Amino acid sequence: MSEQEKGFTGKNTGFKRFYHATIYSWQGLKAAYSLEPAFRYEVWGSAVLIPLAFFIAESPMQLAALISTCLLVMAFELVNSAIEAVVDRAGTEFHELAGLAKDLGSAVVMVSLAIGALIWGAVLWENYLL
Repeated sequence: MSEQEKGFTGKNTGFKRFYHATIYSWQGLKAAYSLEPAFRYEVWGSAVLIPLAFFIAESPMQLAALISTCLLVMAFELVNSAIEAVVDRAGTEFHELAGLAKDLGSAVVMVSLAIGALIWGAVLWENYLL
């Protein structure tokens, strides 16, 4: 029986795959932090907001929502940075679709920030103004 028939794909599987995926993810986070000022701002904002969430939240669901919004913004910033890197790699000449891709990536980050503001505002309203 050949390696192909045994299911060998040439890629790591099991724990080895998890290990390598974790290394690549950390490399991506480190690159985003060192190369992307917006990501750094969001990390530092989250470093303030996540501990604050433990004082503001009055239920586990509120805590999860507050923390999730911080993580959501950072996740979309990573996606936006990935889009920008691919577009920049494709070429330096202007193309309207490249500009559109970058604008859409930026819009996703803006919408995630609006979602975060809405959720934080709703929790603050519910806990302190009602």
